[in-house]
Amino acid sequence: MKREQKAQIIEDLREKISNANFFYLTDSSTLTVEDINKFRGLCYDKDVTLQVVKNTLLTKALEPLIEEGNEAYKDLLPALKGPTSLMISSSPKAPAEIIKEFRKDKEKPVLKAAYIDASVYVGDDQLEGLSKIKTKEELVGEIIGLLQSPAKNVISGLKSAGSTLAGLMQTLEERAAS
Repeated sequence: MKREQKAQIIEDLREKISNANFFYLTDSSTLTVEDINKFRGLCYDKDVTLQVVKNTLLTKALEPLIEEGNEAYKDLLPALKGPTSLMISSSPKAPAEIIKEFRKDKEKPVLKAAYIDASVYVGDDQLEGLSKIKTKEELVGEIIGLLQSPAKNVISGLKSAGSTLAGLMQTLEERAAS
C-alpha cells in the first residue's frame, strides 16, 4: 500500500471516528468467510457499519484526536492489538446486541473496547451492560410516561370524586323528598 493510500485511509478513519458518538472495536479473526458475511448482514440490517482496520492506521487516526483534547480515545489504544474490526453505529447498543445475537452459537466476535459518548468500555465482560444501554428515544419515552402518570392520577381522582359527590347529592335529595 502506498503512502498516499495510507494517508487517505487514516483521514477517512479519523473523520468517521470524530463524527461517531458510538463505535466498537471487536476481534472477529477466526470467523469463516460464511460467518463474517452473516455478521456483516446483521450489521447492515441494524444500520451498523463494519470495517476491518489495521491497528497502526487506526492508531494514527486516533492520535490527532487525542491531541485535540479527546482524552477518552487514549484508553482505546491498548485494545488495538491483534485483528480489529470497527463497528460504527448511531445507536449505543446496536453493535452490542448484534454481537450477542451472533455469539449464540459462535465464540466470536469478541468485544475489545467500545466508545459511547466520550466513555470507554474495555473488555468483553462489558458486552452485557452495553446491550442494556437505553437509547435517547427510550429515555424520552420513559420520561414522558412518568410525567403523564401524575396527571392521569389527578384526573382519575377527580372523576371518581365527582361521581361520589353526585351520588351523595342524589341520596340527600331523595331523603329530603321523602
